[in-house]
Amino acid sequence: MTDPRLQVNVAGLVLKNPLLPASGTYGYGREYLPFFTPDLFGAVVTKGVSTIPWVGNPPPRVYETPAGMLNAIGLQNPGVEAFISEAIPFLETYQTPVIVNVVGKTVEEYVAVVERLDDISVVSGFELNISCPNVKEGGIAFGTQPDCAAQVTAAVRKATRKPLIVKLSPNVTDITAIAKAVEQAGADALSLINTLLGMAIDLRSRKPVLGNVVGGLSGPAVKPVALRMVYQVYQAVSVPIIGMGGICSAADALEFIMAGATAVAVGTGMFHDPMLPRKILDGIREFLQEEKVENIAELKGIAHR
Repeated sequence: MTDPRLQVNVAGLVLKNPLLPASGTYGYGREYLPFFTPDLFGAVVTKGVSTIPWVGNPPPRVYETPAGMLNAIGLQNPGVEAFISEAIPFLETYQTPVIVNVVGKTVEEYVAVVERLDDISVVSGFELNISCPNVKEGGIAFGTQPDCAAQVTAAVRKATRKPLIVKLSPNVTDITAIAKAVEQAGADALSLINTLLGMAIDLRSRKPVLGNVVGGLSGPAVKPVALRMVYQVYQAVSVPIIGMGGICSAADALEFIMAGATAVAVGTGMFHDPMLPRKILDGIREFLQEEKVENIAELKGIAHR
């Protein structure tokens, strides 16, 4: 059931509420069926999809930190053909828009995934994960340089008319420069932030804990950084923002909206509490009622005024 107070518009997608699952934390939706269906969310963002199966990084892949977690999954996924045969039949039984997170090691790989999925009706839009290493540029991540980020965005823009969201890496000096570059290249919306690079060392073995040495830090520890970046990017671009990074409560979600996000995504918090998305939505409704706010859109960017 749509709650008009929570309805938002992201890049032409009308979402019944502003809450999404962060890519990589929700699989393709089946894993959370004991707790809720995909229809709880305003839109579903899938785990990353590549042209061919990716095996990911060597274990150990996950390590808990005092205020979050490190992960080095390596974007393991079964590839686009398996996604079509296994995930699409499940997702199309629900009403919620589906945004496919796309990964690749070359511009051509990103484009190939989008072209393969573009005619599938249940796919409502695409989210580009530009934190992948660009093998043609010596392993530099697409999202760390404005030119590379713009290049992959522009190429995918030509391959689809569906909403195109670009997920930004926080591992840069100036995230607003990347945001402006991909907006100019055709992005309809932005997701930020992806994980921060981090690592841990095992005292007994004297070696890095993660098999990949470094991993992505997520959870409450990154929230102040993510919030600051959403606030800055909101001032620099005109396209909608999906804010994420350490959201573990309705209050966290509302902070991101007040900083300028149109929608928000929850990820690591669901590992701690699988019922967190429902609690966040209930908390947002309660806040709007208490503050006599008729529409959540009234709060977007209000911290700038």
